[in-house]
Amino acid sequence: MALRHFFLVLLVVFLWAFNNVAIKWGLLDLPPLFMTCMRFVVVAILLIPFTRVTREQLRYLLPLAFTFGFLHFSLLFVGINYTDAGTGAIVVQLGTPFAMLLAMVVLKEKLTLIQILGITLSLTGVVVLTGSPTIPSGWVLCLLLSSAAGWAISNMIVKKSPPIKPLAMTGWISFLAIPIVGLASFLMESHQLSALTHSSWRGWFGILYSAIGSSIVAYSLWYALLQKYNVNLIMPYSLLTPVLAVIMGVVVLGDSMNLFKVAGALLVIAGTAISVINIRNLRMHARFPRLARRRRS
Repeated sequence: MALRHFFLVLLVVFLWAFNNVAIKWGLLDLPPLFMTCMRFVVVAILLIPFTRVTREQLRYLLPLAFTFGFLHFSLLFVGINYTDAGTGAIVVQLGTPFAMLLAMVVLKEKLTLIQILGITLSLTGVVVLTGSPTIPSGWVLCLLLSSAAGWAISNMIVKKSPPIKPLAMTGWISFLAIPIVGLASFLMESHQLSALTHSSWRGWFGILYSAIGSSIVAYSLWYALLQKYNVNLIMPYSLLTPVLAVIMGVVVLGDSMNLFKVAGALLVIAGTAISVINIRNLRMHARFPRLARRRRS
């Protein structure tokens, strides 16, 4: 990998990890569902005028607005409102093992014994995390697990959908999710506009960073890198996201550390790594990068 691309990968991981800090800052001033809705509004305003989708693509974007827009993002924001940034990032990392299990059931994809071991290890890490005081109650953990499940279900829908350009998908999912998340905020929260008008820089920063930095900029760079390099070479770097999120939570937000949190994080990340990293492909890419790219295409 070219050195500049390596630093771009690290930049993307940093942007995603810091998003958890930005969300926590925003939630100091804004209700979580309303903040999620405002995030979608910003993304839609910036992307919808420059993207187009077909009626066939719209059939898949509508359910994605619920699974990705509401289940994943809204429940993530609500869950992080009641726990710390690092714990939220760790639990949501389970979206990858969940997606693999769904692919086995829905798409009839086979899992190797090593992959099953990795998934089991990840789930064990969540069990360990339940002993951490950073998860105040079981329903908070259920919210974060549901957010991870929403991400996994969204991956299944994307696999079945016709090709959609990444920025078009991001913009239209955001646009279609606005009424869903907006209605949920209307029914379950109050004084949203007052909170927004009286918000400090933290609330506005949380909205804009989550929409622009974490979503538009980070994902644009990520997809560009995936076009240049083998997926098995790029994907393992994403496992650094929860690690950096925990570190940033401690350094920036003053989050606490405990044995349950450290052990649970190690198990989840190690298990996910075992599940997704294809060692044979990594070795081939290191020795014969051109051949590896040809096999990918």
